[in-house]
Amino acid sequence: MREFDYIVIGGGSAGCVAAARLSENPKNRVLLIEGGQQDTEKFIHIPATFFKVLEKGRDVNFYTSEPDKGLNGRVNVVPQGNVIGGSSSLNAMIYVRGQKQDYDSWAQMGCRSWSYDHVLPVFRDLEGNQRLSGDYHGADGPLKVSDRRFGHPLSWAFIRAAQEVGLKYNEDFNGEDQDGVGFYQATTYNGRRWSAAQAFLRDAENRANLTIMTKTKVDKILFDGRTAKGVLLSTGETILAKGEIVLSAGAIASPKILQLSGIGEAAHLKSHGIEVLLDLPGVGENYQDHLEATVQAEVKDPISMFGQDKGLAAASHMLQYLLTKTGLLTSTVVESGGFVDTSGTGQPDVQFHVLPSFNGFAERETVPGHGISIGPCFLRPQSRGTVKLRSANPKDSALFNANSFSNPADLETLVRGVELAIKITEAPSLAKLIKRRVLPAPGIEKDPDALRDYIRTVSKTVFHPSCTCKMGAADDRMAVVSEDLKVRGVDKLRVADASIMPTLVSGNTNAPTIMIGERVSRFILGKDHAA
Repeated sequence: MREFDYIVIGGGSAGCVAAARLSENPKNRVLLIEGGQQDTEKFIHIPATFFKVLEKGRDVNFYTSEPDKGLNGRVNVVPQGNVIGGSSSLNAMIYVRGQKQDYDSWAQMGCRSWSYDHVLPVFRDLEGNQRLSGDYHGADGPLKVSDRRFGHPLSWAFIRAAQEVGLKYNEDFNGEDQDGVGFYQATTYNGRRWSAAQAFLRDAENRANLTIMTKTKVDKILFDGRTAKGVLLSTGETILAKGEIVLSAGAIASPKILQLSGIGEAAHLKSHGIEVLLDLPGVGENYQDHLEATVQAEVKDPISMFGQDKGLAAASHMLQYLLTKTGLLTSTVVESGGFVDTSGTGQPDVQFHVLPSFNGFAERETVPGHGISIGPCFLRPQSRGTVKLRSANPKDSALFNANSFSNPADLETLVRGVELAIKITEAPSLAKLIKRRVLPAPGIEKDPDALRDYIRTVSKTVFHPSCTCKMGAADDRMAVVSEDLKVRGVDKLRVADASIMPTLVSGNTNAPTIMIGERVSRFILGKDHAA
């Protein structure tokens, strides 16, 4: 049997960081196991073409929930990266960390070493910001963060219109104050996507002590008593770990692997004939995600991104990109947006993602055209879902219940967000460009029940599944990992991905997940210590 000092399961945003950091010492033999392939698809690396990666589906796992009552019986489809770099290889590249209060609330829940004062220095160390440096930003880190190279006229129009309804302009959503609208900074560099693979693995993958296995599935983790000793691959091969195993497979796959390994709620495991190694009821509980319901409008003139990926237009954009690394293909598409407090608490509770294009919705048929989409999403979900086993067969998909809007507070937050988005479309800078509002149907906002039904009908994920192996204090029975990300009750096993978040951060999850990958490596190497 092959043996390594460290095994990292999952080559996504956290796994890339952990594998790279652990292999910096040439004495450490490190294995990184990724279910997808290498990130060789050209559309991964061109910022504006990430939607083509999603369309092709080759590098994506489309996790599908059970029919969701909160979505009027629809299923919730959550795309996640199935490729080196994970979701950082197919996301919209938005660089957002969340709010100070997010991390301070983790500390109040008992995770004292995860307060904002603890995580901010890690964010700074990781960040190589093109424009910003100082108390809130780093300029020399491996994760490149840059300003836009392209700003679509409709993105500018949104920013002006939002100010016209009273929202302030904000040049830095990761600084002292998240509130406001503007252009997002992005994990791009010299006009290219800067994924976790690009930032951390490109140099590391040439090290003799780092082995990367792609197109390889882990069925379960193997134990000697309650000490993790290795992994069982879907091929039947066993690989041993002399040191520790880091599980970084994501918020849906990580709890599935733990449960297949005998760690989870005892009754649930027994119902599938799985021998219980550890009764840990929090595994697969506490699922959280951000949902958005878009407001879409058709514009008078053909100025949106619609059709720019076809024919001569596409060829022209590609030529400009290849020759100069400028133009539309350097756009992250979701260029602009912002954060707003709709409840009057003083803390933003809604985020806007704005696309200079739209897909109308009529009689359940997609009707694309020239327009703009403003997508409000709630930031701190109160609803909780589950990720459990469908069977003891690793090939079977997880039994995934998102339980969207099971807490009505989430629906009411989106109601306020949609109402505000409608007002923004009616502000002068957008109104002069818009031919008609397509979604929701004009006048529906005057009927609260109809507006709520619209939201249930169109709401979708913004790809931020999390919290299913949550971190917590020693007296929290539902906590799966401790502050140093060790799985409670066993040795030599840690979880490091978005699943360990106790509550979802108020914003996009890629940067926080990379930070989690950095911290787990520091914990293992003794460079950081939990409280």
